[in-house]
Amino acid sequence: MAPIKAALLGFGTVGQGVYEALKTHREQLKSVLGEEVIIEAILVKDGAKKRDVDEHILVTTDFDEVLNIPDLQIVFEAIVGEEPGFTYLSKAIEKGCRVITANKVMFARHGKTLLEKAEAAGVSVGYEATTAGGTPIIRSISQLLQVNDILSVEAILNGTSNFILTNMREKGSAFEDVLKTAQDLGYAEADPVNDVEGFDAFYKLMILSELSFGSSPNWDEVERKGITEVSSEQIEVFTRWGYKVKHLARIRSNHGQFTASVKPVLVDTEHPLYGVEDVQNAIMVETSLAGKVTVQGAGAGKLPTASAMVEDLTYVLQSNSGAAVRKKQSVLKADSSSNESVGSLVGEYAVIGSSVGFNGSDDIQLLKQDVRGDLVYLLIRCHVETAVSLKRNSELVVYEVAGNLKPAEVKGEERDLVLQKVINL
Repeated sequence: MAPIKAALLGFGTVGQGVYEALKTHREQLKSVLGEEVIIEAILVKDGAKKRDVDEHILVTTDFDEVLNIPDLQIVFEAIVGEEPGFTYLSKAIEKGCRVITANKVMFARHGKTLLEKAEAAGVSVGYEATTAGGTPIIRSISQLLQVNDILSVEAILNGTSNFILTNMREKGSAFEDVLKTAQDLGYAEADPVNDVEGFDAFYKLMILSELSFGSSPNWDEVERKGITEVSSEQIEVFTRWGYKVKHLARIRSNHGQFTASVKPVLVDTEHPLYGVEDVQNAIMVETSLAGKVTVQGAGAGKLPTASAMVEDLTYVLQSNSGAAVRKKQSVLKADSSSNESVGSLVGEYAVIGSSVGFNGSDDIQLLKQDVRGDLVYLLIRCHVETAVSLKRNSELVVYEVAGNLKPAEVKGEERDLVLQKVINL
């Protein structure tokens, strides 16, 4: 039988990983697909650079040369940035090729367009590698979408940030020191802005939003904050209180209205993502029938990402037509808890400042307190709208405690118990 002809766009860390995976797992792929997969061409930036690849492979800087390969079936794309990746994949789809991408920035912006082009052309798109590396969340959500409605997604989507926060807590080290370690280990780039400022997790969250709800919020309306301002002192205090700081990407759709954020929050031992450490990623999907489903695995790196792309290869080839992972149009169905208005909900928050005053509001209940140097640390329970006003104060640092939103009504005896605890602090 004729081999499956493939091309590889980009030969950096991910591209090399795909090339190696195809070679080392050649027999496994052949047994699954019934035919051998052969890389016919590799598109590179620098054509003069020597590369250790098979002699028959065309190494070129001209995409048209790649596209003109007779009977080309598969195009792997591992280029950084929106362009030229989007243009290349659009042309490949128009020619009738199945495409597989690891380009999260491009797919977050243009994924819907590519999926529509693929549907019209009768080919498939694989994009598992755009989100959480080797963690198979795209296909997991796709399976859930057959019957279940997705209510919310909550995830640790950046392995670098998770590694930094884990080691700051476990070793008591400063952010800058752990970042340097992450760079030395290859977990962080020389310019780590995309990771530590939350851009990487944000792009992934937008991809998951399109898949889960059939649309995504306006990007400018999503709260995005990185981990650069998380201090080792803060982590130490929160650890004594029983919390870990996690950089969470969260989104919920309620009748087409999105609530979404990417930021550091506090989680306790009851939270499903509490134990996810180091470079691991994990995604918790709340569904209408299956409840909360969590998928965990390696978030990044050459081999985990290559694994996702090679697994996509088997998936797109076995699909008859259309996008390999189809989007489900948003049902816009909310769970019972989301029926509460923001003003009628209370949550728990950690507030840090040199002076924290609440103007005598009986809305705020003090749960814990600590003093470190000139800073006061308070754990409070209050209405969501009160927390929003506290966040507007530039002299305060406010962390939300994940999973603690509840109806505002508090029974008298419960209030008395809370006040007694405060008196005994």
